[in-house]
Amino acid sequence: MTLTQPPVPQEAVAPADDPTRASVVAPHRPGRAPLAGAAFLAPAVALVVLLLVVPFAFTIYRSFFDDNGFTRSWVGLDNYTAMFTDPAFGQSVLNTFFWVVGTLVLPVGLGLAIAVGTWKLKLGALARFAVILPYAISGSATAVVWTFMLSTDGGLDTLLRLLGLDPLISQWLLQWPLNTVMMIVATTWQATGACVILFLVGLQSIPPSTLEAAQLDGASGWRLFWAVTFPQLRPMTIVVVGISIVGSLKVFDQVLLLTNGGPGTASETLALTMYRETFTLSRYGSGAAVAVFLTVVVVAASYAYLRRQLRPAQS
Repeated sequence: MTLTQPPVPQEAVAPADDPTRASVVAPHRPGRAPLAGAAFLAPAVALVVLLLVVPFAFTIYRSFFDDNGFTRSWVGLDNYTAMFTDPAFGQSVLNTFFWVVGTLVLPVGLGLAIAVGTWKLKLGALARFAVILPYAISGSATAVVWTFMLSTDGGLDTLLRLLGLDPLISQWLLQWPLNTVMMIVATTWQATGACVILFLVGLQSIPPSTLEAAQLDGASGWRLFWAVTFPQLRPMTIVVVGISIVGSLKVFDQVLLLTNGGPGTASETLALTMYRETFTLSRYGSGAAVAVFLTVVVVAASYAYLRRQLRPAQS
């Protein structure tokens, strides 16, 4: 019995450089990949332009007009001149600066201390839960709670009387700068939880071998934290501080609900000044000028901070 092999196709034995061999490889098109990427990015870019760039451009345009919602007349830079010469605006800038400093010192500082201090404790999760729980409450609800606490004969005054500390009783929300300080404390009660969560994520990303090696070398306590733990938390610290700076520059709801910027305009922030000029006084041109100034401050502060922190380390 003779075994015969089926015929082999000519394409299988033809040499690679055979000009008669049909090519099955698609031709390379250098411009195809960028076009495909642009097609995928186009909807997102269009959405950003439509919802952010166009409104901001219109806000800049409107800031050059005396606009009361019914009539509009060109005034050039008069809105900006009036804004920078208004003492109330200067007070608003000062209050916003207080908010930035207070937010960095209290929520960020306390969040870092609580995260590091309870990281490896046996009941640390329970302690962290008590701190993180207020973060689930909205800013408006937090303001309502602290209005009850800080109002005259409210929760804080009652507690001080029970402890025999009557001389410490004060008009917490009716005098500046005490009202600004107490509003920062109220915000700290809510915002510390977010900082704790973020710092815990950073702590869990630290290799245990690094800490063990430092402990074998004799590092412990404050020295271990400052020389080993904190440097490795730098990426997360950049994120937390950046978010805190931007949030404090735009703070609005707590001030509106706790003091409404009072007494007078003593506790206003830039965001509340923008709201008052636009929606309370119907001076849309002036409100647009404040909005442009606030946007420039937020973008400039964010850019300067991130550029400094993300700068490559020089050898």
